[in-house]
Amino acid sequence: MKQQYRNEKPLATPVQYVKGVGPVLADKLSKMGILTVGDLLAVTPTRYLDRRKILAISELAAGKDRTIVGEIVKSGVSFMGRRRKRIYEIIIDDGTGKVSAKFFHFKQKYYEEKFKIGQKFLLSGDVSAFLNKAQFIHPEVEMLGIDAENSVIGKIVPVYPLTEGLYQKTMRKIIRNAWDKFNQDIKPIFSEEFAEKYNLSDPWSCLQEMHFPSSDLDPELLTIGRSQAHRTLIFDEFFFLELGLALRRKNHKIKPGISFPRNDEIYNYFLKSLPFELTDAQKRVVGEIFEDMDAPRPMNRLLQGDVGSGKTVVALIAATRAIAAGYQATIMAPTEILAEQHFDTINKFARSLNFEFGILTSSIKGADRNKILSDLKNGEMKLIVGTHALIQDGVEFQKLGFVTVDEQHRFGVLQRAAIREKGQPSADEPGWPDILIMTATPIPRTLAMTLYGDLDVSVIDELPKGRKPIITRLYEEHNRKKLYDGMYHELKSGRQAYVVYPLIEESEKVDLKNATSMSKEIAGVFEPEFKVALLHGRMSGEDKERIMDLFKSGEIDILVATSVVEVGVDVPNASVMVIEHAERFGLSQLHQLRGRVGRSEYQSFCILMADYRRTEESRTRLGVMVETTDGFKIAEEDLSLRGPGDFLGTRQSGLPPFRIANLARDVGILGQARKAAFQLIEDDPKLAHPSHRRVKEVLVGRWEGRLNLADIS
Repeated sequence: MKQQYRNEKPLATPVQYVKGVGPVLADKLSKMGILTVGDLLAVTPTRYLDRRKILAISELAAGKDRTIVGEIVKSGVSFMGRRRKRIYEIIIDDGTGKVSAKFFHFKQKYYEEKFKIGQKFLLSGDVSAFLNKAQFIHPEVEMLGIDAENSVIGKIVPVYPLTEGLYQKTMRKIIRNAWDKFNQDIKPIFSEEFAEKYNLSDPWSCLQEMHFPSSDLDPELLTIGRSQAHRTLIFDEFFFLELGLALRRKNHKIKPGISFPRNDEIYNYFLKSLPFELTDAQKRVVGEIFEDMDAPRPMNRLLQGDVGSGKTVVALIAATRAIAAGYQATIMAPTEILAEQHFDTINKFARSLNFEFGILTSSIKGADRNKILSDLKNGEMKLIVGTHALIQDGVEFQKLGFVTVDEQHRFGVLQRAAIREKGQPSADEPGWPDILIMTATPIPRTLAMTLYGDLDVSVIDELPKGRKPIITRLYEEHNRKKLYDGMYHELKSGRQAYVVYPLIEESEKVDLKNATSMSKEIAGVFEPEFKVALLHGRMSGEDKERIMDLFKSGEIDILVATSVVEVGVDVPNASVMVIEHAERFGLSQLHQLRGRVGRSEYQSFCILMADYRRTEESRTRLGVMVETTDGFKIAEEDLSLRGPGDFLGTRQSGLPPFRIANLARDVGILGQARKAAFQLIEDDPKLAHPSHRRVKEVLVGRWEGRLNLADIS
């Protein structure tokens, strides 16, 4: 007999204690993130099957979504067509006629065990005609017993996400068992007034409709997430996400910060020392950052700007103001290449300002490292650029006042917390440092409202003067001579080129061109007239730095590389970016790679070399790249193609996960939920009103301790 589990919060009961779930099944469910009864009841069906109408086999005609019930009268391997293709076939009889169901991908032993003569099955799927007879190809199949038949026939049936070793029949059964025992514990969260204002149903009826939809509902509306139950549950997810962000923002605004005095003399001197004039967009963003630096509260700002828009110079201007006020500043980047690029920029533009700056990465060791650590601790070093090495133990600042985190989506939330902690207030300096978060990956409005809903946002939406839009072309293998001719023309004109591959070395499993072998082929085409070199992530830091220095100085003409060059490489003389097997890269990565060229007054080109057998999604992706260089349009398309789970590594963001909400689909509901959440925190910052007691409980549960990182984006 299964042990009873008692819990003051029944929906927090471990899923193992649901009838029909033991330790083995609980382990399978845990792989799906289902740990409690509440998690189980929150599982969202991916689609719904309409089994309200069961057709007689004699009535079957070709068409979509047909359902029949019958008994297996024949089952086994057979052969089809002139080539005698091996298939598995079952014949179903319902008394009015017979129909064939064919399976082209099967494991014979498993199918022989599953489809035994005399067993009753429900088949659902598309019907086609073959030799004037109806047939199913790979239909949905479900064996029927007395209980199962009562549960699926004549109803709208949910189809759940599964993991290996878990089946629909089992999932439906345990969800039914959990519902029967715990549904009375599902209580309203919002007040009646709030629910009425935002047209929300109560959670009990929503979950009932989700798992056990009534026969008068439209299964299509359920599948596309447009039922009233879906709308309510989507609002609920967005609301509690935005409520946590609103609370973070509120808490951040009341923390003590540093009010940095303005120093127009140094600012103007720095601007005059630059070899270019700031764009209007850069000037506007500097003004927004300076307003934050005026205030006695810590800045928490996101700076978005397309590749090559001049974000680093803006960050350097802000850091210079902090340094002029007697503080230290830091720029943290995710890779050594990017950190070195920032260091080069500082070396180029800030040397005239006469303050000590340096770089700290894991490659810097021994006496050099000790000297840097000493200079940071005693305050002699005013600006340090670095990688994750900056947040290691032993790195201490005397008076850290300004922090820049670049390509921040590559850092986890705890890492971003750690760099700010290096400037923790003290008796001498009671204020927290300002934080500027930068990204060259444009963020769609929907994600900006979620991932960065607690930040102020600045956008550099203008490229430096004289830059020409990059011309992007899509080539296939038969265009290779045309590609090499175009590269030769650019190289002969004194320009340089990148050729990027998705693999380092040839793989037996994947038929892709790879950087190692193709660097030899390209050398065979262009050397000795032009120098070709290889760069990839497995090289030592010293070798990578040597090759990059040679490429920057123009001694290497063609750099063959993996996507290690995606960020942080700035060679204005490079005018050609060739991306081999472009169909294997995501939109965001393609956009970043393209941004390695077009960084000077020279016309630049991006050539996407793609396999003609590419998928429909990759065709769409590459079509977007050819049509536009607008990073924000590309980001919106990327979000709709990939979904929010992978976009910008949102799993690292420290935010509660979405179970039902879809950022690309539900942006309208997101806007309503955000407005409602921020208004609630404005009206009741501590959620102290009696009508908000349940809201506060749910908020704490959803964020699971992540609210203690309220001041970290």
